[in-house]
Amino acid sequence: MDKETIELLARRAGLAKALEKFPDDVTASAKQAADVAQKIKRPADPRAEPWPPMRAGTGL
Repeated sequence: MDKETIELLARRAGLAKALEKFPDDVTASAKQAADVAQKIKRPADPRAEPWPPMRAGTGL
């Protein structure tokens, strides 16, 4: 992720002050979030749930 994109996303997320005071931390967290987002596998079926539905009283 390039510097301009990180700055744009940080400002849109309301992190302008954090970007001014801690630019290295904002950059590191943006790169880490981008890496994690690439590792997430999308389901083949868009209607599929990522985990089983939660039901009260089962599995306890």
